[in-house]
Amino acid sequence: MAAGIDPKVRPFHAATASFADGTDTPRHYLERCIAVIDAHEGTIGAFVATNLDGARAAADEATARWKAGNPLSPIDGMPIGVKDVMETADMVTEQGSPLFEGWKMGRDCAAVVALREAGAVVVGKTVTTEFAATQPRGTRNPYDTDRTPGGSSSGSAAAVGSGMLAGGTGSQVIGSIIRPASYCGAYGFKPSVGGINRGGSFDGFSQSCTGVIAATLTDTWVMAREMSSRAGGDAGYVGLTGPMHLPSASKPKTVALLQTAGWELATDEAKQQLQSARDTLEAAGITVIDRSSNAAVEEAEQAISESNPLSRSINAWEGRWPLNTYARDMEANKLSDGARERLAESETMSQDEFRGMLERRNEIRAIFAKLEDHCDVCVTLSAPDAAPEGLGWTGDPNFTVCTSLLGVPAVSLPVLETQRLPLGLQLIGFQNKDAEMFAAAGAVLPLFNA
Repeated sequence: MAAGIDPKVRPFHAATASFADGTDTPRHYLERCIAVIDAHEGTIGAFVATNLDGARAAADEATARWKAGNPLSPIDGMPIGVKDVMETADMVTEQGSPLFEGWKMGRDCAAVVALREAGAVVVGKTVTTEFAATQPRGTRNPYDTDRTPGGSSSGSAAAVGSGMLAGGTGSQVIGSIIRPASYCGAYGFKPSVGGINRGGSFDGFSQSCTGVIAATLTDTWVMAREMSSRAGGDAGYVGLTGPMHLPSASKPKTVALLQTAGWELATDEAKQQLQSARDTLEAAGITVIDRSSNAAVEEAEQAISESNPLSRSINAWEGRWPLNTYARDMEANKLSDGARERLAESETMSQDEFRGMLERRNEIRAIFAKLEDHCDVCVTLSAPDAAPEGLGWTGDPNFTVCTSLLGVPAVSLPVLETQRLPLGLQLIGFQNKDAEMFAAAGAVLPLFNA
């Protein structure tokens, strides 16, 4: 385990009552975060860059607003990190690539504009894998520094999981929010496709979403909702809607337990954790259906079993540009082997092949959508095990890649454990039913004493 590190998430919303009565302030809250950064950033490596002077100034402004009784939003003063594929006016945006070392656009992406308008305190840029894909960049898991924090939202997960920040932005096109949240003992939220505006984010894949990793379920929802209320969704999408506060808890009547393609990869201990979760739900009077008891679940399981290879093929075609220009017009030797392999794959593909992939994706989405007639929400693991040892791999995404292919919302709840390390329980909702999924999550959490 990590020597000298005692990972503890840092709830924000719960602290705001003290801001309101003056017994605490956003500036003091920020200084507690900075103390953890000073103590452990050298070991964990969650940040590409920080702007502590700017963060302190923003926290002082938030402190004055809370003192005057006029906070801009429930996240006014919340220390957050921004995944380093998202532009920030005051810091570099390097995309996890040596090609962009020191690069600075000089503007904020849409999501960061929204966060600043809500009063959030942007502390730093958090590490991403190369182009938010597969090549790790050295961040370590706060629970065990010999293990990966997951990816591609590596730095946000590690910073939140260690208590350096209350929240961080993430993005997911395969498993890049749910998986690292699971590994680092945090909450992770991947919205329905199009849920939060990706303008100014180097994240153009059709399955990708901007999302949140945070310390509590409330912090996660409110941070995401503040972004969507100000920046909207992607072009052509209304974006994430629902109450500005955490949706009221609503116990689901029926839950579908999904094995997904990750089942064959899960350890026995992880499978037992999911079985225990099922027992907990059933003990609370929730009906749990699965592939053995419900034909619609079996049909959905069969359909989503191909999510990983299909998603990777779609991403390869969609990622041909800009990888081809990086290789042709910039320094190709600064691309990882993985990036060059994805480019080579894309150059063997045709537009007709891509059309077939999209048609198949639509078919799978239609099959999964029929499950809504049978259950309120789905549940599965967030990962097949605790974070893997070593820093050369960010872990297997098969338990969550289906949510990216389907374009549906997912949230990882840090309520399970394996190898004495965190393991997330993943709730999966239906497209544009993000608030309903959070309502179910709010009812499920107390069953696990969380």
